[in-house]
Amino acid sequence: MKGLILAGGSGRRLRPLTHTSAKQLVPIANKPILHYVIEDLVGVGVVDLGIIVGDTAAEIRASVGDGSRWGATVTYIEQSAPLGLAHAVVEAGGFLGDEPFVMYLGDNMFEDSLEAVVDGFAEGGGASARLLLSRVDDPGSFGVAELGDDGSICRLVEKPDNPRSDLALVGVYLFGPAIHEAVRSIEPSARGELEITDAISWLLERGDTVEHRLLEGWWIDTGKKDPLLECNRLVLDDLTADVAGAVDEASVVEGTVRVEAGAEVVGSTLVGPVVVAAGTRIRDSRVGPYVSVGADCTITGAMVDHAVLMESSRVAGGAHLSDSVLGRHAEVSGGGSASLLLGDHSVVELGESTGERGV
Repeated sequence: MKGLILAGGSGRRLRPLTHTSAKQLVPIANKPILHYVIEDLVGVGVVDLGIIVGDTAAEIRASVGDGSRWGATVTYIEQSAPLGLAHAVVEAGGFLGDEPFVMYLGDNMFEDSLEAVVDGFAEGGGASARLLLSRVDDPGSFGVAELGDDGSICRLVEKPDNPRSDLALVGVYLFGPAIHEAVRSIEPSARGELEITDAISWLLERGDTVEHRLLEGWWIDTGKKDPLLECNRLVLDDLTADVAGAVDEASVVEGTVRVEAGAEVVGSTLVGPVVVAAGTRIRDSRVGPYVSVGADCTITGAMVDHAVLMESSRVAGGAHLSDSVLGRHAEVSGGGSASLLLGDHSVVELGESTGERGV
């Protein structure tokens, strides 16, 4: 079985961060989301991977390389235009051939193991597809699967106005070779894209079997700031404590904290779960809970909680950041409080009690 990872999206919902960064490389607990996806696939024996890339191809290639660090082989597939998930399958046809494959959206994360999802599919059994579903509170925001009396999928509806089901399509799909005929048989949707839901509906209308598996744990599409921070929180909840960096006697470490070798904490309080990467300097500050601090960051005289700080970012001068995501080399200073989403190299100076939200 092969793996097809979609990493070509533009990340409009995470701008300005994604003006200069691939959304699939935003870190969760200091690891790029895309790396979690690769680990999931390799963990179930899927090691022949194709990665669909677009405008951020160079950054994706630099981060993933040839896949050898995971024991995988990676083929990069340039998508000619962002024309939908089914279009990505068309463009990947040469790589996929007639083998069954897992298609995994590169900005989705979920708690359950992939083992039960892929188990037995590659051996055949008559199904043309197997979908991963999750119960959601707002099904009108997702592609939704409706089940028949026998419990099998009978219909897919994209973002229904009046949902008849709360079963949303998670960003993991298993397909057999029949999907190639399906994606070439459908027409573009109203938004001009080849929709994977239309291709699966084509299979259903032809009478093909489309199986499903239901998620038991959490699932998050990390394409917006608040879900991304929630995902960071959930992953940090499973953090293992390890203080390998330099923490002076005047500092206080509470809860589950990981400080990597090469990081330095002086006169500060870390309230776990918190992870601090190598090269970071934290002085006279309070950090945590639920904070991921990337490599070579500086936090001086500040407070940071529920946040993701990407590499080489800086917070200083009495700033209090909460529910924030800072891009690489971003700088925040001043004596105010704020919730921010900042792109790379952004500079923000806070005034007293600014209460800024979502800059």
